Amino acid sequence: MTKEIIIAGFGGQGVLSMGKILAYSGLMEGKEVSWMPAYGPEQRGGTANVTVIISDERISSPILSKYDAAIILNQPSLEKFESKVKPGGILIYDGYGIINPPTRQDIRVYRIDAMDAANEMNNSKAFNMIVLGGLLKIEPMVSLENVIKGLKKTLPERHHHLIPMNEEAIRRGMELIQPV
Repeated sequence: MTKEIIIAGFGGQGVLSMGKILAYSGLMEGKEVSWMPAYGPEQRGGTANVTVIISDERISSPILSKYDAAIILNQPSLEKFESKVKPGGILIYDGYGIINPPTRQDIRVYRIDAMDAANEMNNSKAFNMIVLGGLLKIEPMVSLENVIKGLKKTLPERHHHLIPMNEEAIRRGMELIQPV
């Protein structure tokens, strides 16, 4: 099993931390992982993306040109990465950030209204965990138990009280994701 994933959006949407939690979750399961972020100097408001590879075997290179799954959180990222999803792969997008939805017919496309759900939860910071929940519903590459362990590793201890809210957000994302 090898899963090659790109997560892309604006800085401040939790793109990099979502990738880091996914990578740590893979480590908790004894898998090989790669986490490679890319972002502009502006960070918040600029584009950001992260490539995550989770594999049962050694990873030869963290640099990819095609992906098994893409999580797309804004229009510029959709325009850049839609064509880079492997045929038969998965593209998940948040309805809030996309004006012109994906058009490819050779991939599985899912929509998740994570921004709306985060607003309903009165917690905009839950946005990325809702999206992660959607991914894990479609591609259960790591267990929810190990995602929680990954959260404990990535969140500073002073924020560990937020872990139950993050778990709730992941579960909400699993309920919300819909095929297009």
